[in-house]
Amino acid sequence: MIPRYSLPEMAAIWSEERKVAAWKEVEALALEAWAKAGVAPTAAAAAVQAAPPIDIEKWQAREETTNHDLAAFVDVLADSMDNSSEWLHYGLTSSDVLDTAQGALLRSAGRLLIQRTSELLSVIRRRAIEYRDTVMVGRTHGIWAEPTTFGLKMATWAFELDRDRERLSRAVDGVAVGKISGAVGTYAHVPPEIEAYVCAALDLGIEEASSQIVHRDRHAEFLVTLAVVGSSLERFATELRHLQRSEVGEVSEAFRTGQKGSSAMPHKRNPIAAENVTGLSRLLRGYAAAGLENVALWHERDISHSSVERIAIPDACLALDFALVRMTKLISGLVINVDRMAENLKKTRGLVFSQSVLLALIEDQNLSREEAYRLVQRNAATTWEKGSDLRVHLENDPDIHLTKERLDRCFNPAAHLANSSIIFKRLEAIED
Repeated sequence: MIPRYSLPEMAAIWSEERKVAAWKEVEALALEAWAKAGVAPTAAAAAVQAAPPIDIEKWQAREETTNHDLAAFVDVLADSMDNSSEWLHYGLTSSDVLDTAQGALLRSAGRLLIQRTSELLSVIRRRAIEYRDTVMVGRTHGIWAEPTTFGLKMATWAFELDRDRERLSRAVDGVAVGKISGAVGTYAHVPPEIEAYVCAALDLGIEEASSQIVHRDRHAEFLVTLAVVGSSLERFATELRHLQRSEVGEVSEAFRTGQKGSSAMPHKRNPIAAENVTGLSRLLRGYAAAGLENVALWHERDISHSSVERIAIPDACLALDFALVRMTKLISGLVINVDRMAENLKKTRGLVFSQSVLLALIEDQNLSREEAYRLVQRNAATTWEKGSDLRVHLENDPDIHLTKERLDRCFNPAAHLANSSIIFKRLEAIED
């Protein structure tokens, strides 16, 4: 991922230094296990632990000769050990180290993404409760529907993020596994006890029946889950982009001193953060597709997945990490134009209360649903065409006989929201 969209904490997880340190840890733990089994000398594991961090330049230079990154790593690590280097990588195949280390890195990355999701959830929940009573126009198909509140809109986001957090947790558990079972997964040269020791030390699950690798359905699920979280963020961002349109103007992104919305038009304040998150979400869906393509490999393995994963897995983690943090800042600083929401509700000229009138006619005048619908639709059409108020037309319609008190209730936004408190009780019950 380019530096522009790489935050330090996640970038550190996927750095070359962290990767080879994870490889070294797997090698050291494997030798500890061999020593406990009475096969390798105790000094061998200690020698690996005592070896200095891998020199990245030396490792990359060695790979120019070996044309194999893990083999080059083993050579460089062996050269840096004071003794017992002959025991390094004993009984292992490359994927024992690569996949197990990657499982550990994925757990670290996944935990950070879960943390970021929780932080965004906390901000959205706080703002939802803050604006629970801020009435606004609800829209379906981009057209006025019925009254809602901005808090209720954001509550839907909070519950979705809570589900995303659960999805992430499951996907991380699914992908945070290791395997140390040899060249085709038969444990021919390394007993299961070695695998169990290493994976337990790294807090990893074990691939129940590996081939030469951890199977890539796990990684596909992880990438698909990241894409689902990204799609949630895009839903929120798309809504905020629409609400920031000049003719709507119900919210706006924070605009700091010195910021410019356009190089040419000084008046511009564009929804750049929301648009940025939208774009990153598109990338995440692309990485998910790549992960799905990686599931089907030849026989016990090939390496067609390798080049894909070197890009897709780190970049997907970095992209979602950045998008979550950016959305958190966006929501935290979001400016809510309560007066504009009230103005836009008034501009509907009462059309958003049409269902209340429909039900009142059924209840009070004993009309069939079709008869009531026809009456309200006729008056709504007149309101659309003449730009006048729906209630005025209803009061002047000789076929409608609703009392003033009944119409007052029909056109009262509070009546639409009387039962919405249950949603906020559920919202408050979500754990941080």
